[in-house]
Amino acid sequence: MTTPPPASKPGSLSTFNILHGFPEALVRGMRLSFLQDSDYHHLTQCETLDDVRLNMTESDYADALADINVLTPSGLQGAAIEKLVTEFKYLRTQAVEPLATFMDFITYEYMIENVMLLLKGTLSGRDINELIAQCHPLGMFKESTMRSIPTFESTAQGYSDLYQTVLVDTPVGPYFAMFLQESADRMGGEIRSVLEEVEIEIIKSSLIKFWIEDFSQFVDKLGGETATIMGDILKVRADTNAINITLNSFGTPLNEPAMRMSDRKRLYPAVGHLYPAGTAMLVDVGDEDELARVLELFPQYSSIWNIHSAASADKSIDDAFYERDVQMLELAFESQMHFGVFYAYVKLKEQEIRNLVWITECILQGQKEEINKFVPVFSFHAPWRTKRR
Repeated sequence: MTTPPPASKPGSLSTFNILHGFPEALVRGMRLSFLQDSDYHHLTQCETLDDVRLNMTESDYADALADINVLTPSGLQGAAIEKLVTEFKYLRTQAVEPLATFMDFITYEYMIENVMLLLKGTLSGRDINELIAQCHPLGMFKESTMRSIPTFESTAQGYSDLYQTVLVDTPVGPYFAMFLQESADRMGGEIRSVLEEVEIEIIKSSLIKFWIEDFSQFVDKLGGETATIMGDILKVRADTNAINITLNSFGTPLNEPAMRMSDRKRLYPAVGHLYPAGTAMLVDVGDEDELARVLELFPQYSSIWNIHSAASADKSIDDAFYERDVQMLELAFESQMHFGVFYAYVKLKEQEIRNLVWITECILQGQKEEINKFVPVFSFHAPWRTKRR
């Protein structure tokens, strides 16, 4: 699609370590930084956030929390994300091609989310400093670029200038160009008028779709274990997006028969275990019962859907997706000499941060009965591990 094929392959058993052995050794060593079952047990027993801070002084987050005077869930989240970004950037400085491009692909998702946040904030009139503070550090552009987005008028000419100034000059610019050209061709109008007519969330879903497809093609061209392991992770990511897009469209104009074919269909990634037969069937789905009948044909997703259908108070469909993702990402660490472990590390750390925020929020709000409803990482008590015993 937009990214040229890699100039070289990751290498085989005899050649991988020549170029990529050091960064891979680093990220595998970083696995030891994840919280253990005993850490989670101690955290869930805490009565106050001061107790949480005291327990985390013996974890890998001790230095990150040292400068925080009063611990809050948002402050903990910010410090943990900053720590993750620092680690990722260090790994990136040690990478050479094609690993360098692979790691850049990981950041593109956050760039898309940041631009969408700024665009959405512009439409609602929110303060630019507040918006920039909410942007993910892995997806930051130059500050001048970030601050220029809200300065454009909400007119056809304003969006035309926005496209020329921001969308073209960013690393994810090709995805924006593809979306805008696709929309302009479908609407029969000019590119500059597209952003006015399409909802921000639809734009975001389209850009994520192009990113997944581009990332998947790049990984396939790398070949070897990277194509096998990371390719499967991206296929599952694509399927998750397709299911969520369908589910979230119910009760919205996107679920109208005409919109299913013209708009919803083009949001489904052209990769994944559901593609092409499953996504073709999703186009005709109009309610949850029809979605259930489609997913019954795919065992790996029917069990997840059953959790949603049961409406259990103990686990949501998002929790089921998180559990499945954690299992796949953990297994990426069990294979050697592939790039998928770098993606897995970032996503597993994000899950750990979600766990910490959940635990601290439950303590802060006095909801201790809900505190264990998180998905631990590298846990000996994980559902997929206990089933094998």
